[in-house]
Amino acid sequence: MERVLMTGEVDQFQAPVFDQGIIIIVGGFGSGKSEIAVNLARHFAKTGNSPVAIADLDIVNPYFRSREASEELTALGVRSLVPPGDQAYADLPIILPEIKGAIRQNEGKLILDVGGDDLGARILLSLGDAFLPGDYDLLLVLNRNRPFTSDIKGTLKTIEEIEGASGLKLTGIISNTHLLEETTAGTVLDGLDLSQKVAMKTGLPVRFVCAVTDIAKMLNPADMSVPLLSLDRSLLKPWERRRPTGPNLT
Repeated sequence: MERVLMTGEVDQFQAPVFDQGIIIIVGGFGSGKSEIAVNLARHFAKTGNSPVAIADLDIVNPYFRSREASEELTALGVRSLVPPGDQAYADLPIILPEIKGAIRQNEGKLILDVGGDDLGARILLSLGDAFLPGDYDLLLVLNRNRPFTSDIKGTLKTIEEIEGASGLKLTGIISNTHLLEETTAGTVLDGLDLSQKVAMKTGLPVRFVCAVTDIAKMLNPADMSVPLLSLDRSLLKPWERRRPTGPNLT
C-alpha cells in the first residue's frame, strides 16, 4: 500500500546539490531529460542560485524541447540560450558561440539539455574545448521503462556510446523511471533500484531521483537514500499547446 504524504511533506526530502556550475543532462527519447532540465533551472532560480541559464542542445527530438519553457523561465530570471523568434526551431549551431562563452565564463548555474543517444551527444564535441575537467557534471537520465536503459547491460552500453560520442565522461545518474499518467510510487522505486545497480557497476553516483509532485507525495523518505527533485510538467506536445478560438469559446 502506498504511503500518501500530506501536502508540503515533499520538503522532507533532501534537494539536489551541485558544486559544479555546469550541469549537462543527457537522456534518450522518453527519458524525461528536457522536463528535468527545466525543473532543475526552476529549482535553482527559486533557491537563490544566480545567475541561472539553460541551453537547449537537443537536435534529435522535435518535441518536449526545453526551449518551449523559455517564457516561463525568463519570468523567473533564468536566461534561455535559444535563437530569437522563428529561429528557435533552427539547428542549434546558430548559437554555439554564445553557449561556448557561457561555458567558459562558468558563472552561477548553466544547464545544457542534450539529446542522449550517440547522435545527440556528438554536439558536445563542438563545445569540447570549452569544458575543463572537474568543472562540469554530465548526468544520464535513466528511465527503466525505455528500451535502451531497461536493464544493466543496455544502460552500460548507452553510457559507453554517449561517452564515446561526446568525448566527455559521465559523472552521475538521474533516476527518472515513469509511465506517464500510469506512474506509481512503486514505478519510481523500481527505477531507483536499477539506477543503484548501475551505480554499483560503474562507480557513478545516483545524484537524485525524480517524480512528478503528486507521486513524490506518495514516496517515503525512509525508502530513499538519494535526493529528490519534484517535477511540475512544463513541456507539452505541439497539439497540446494549441488552444481553439472562436466566437462561442471563452
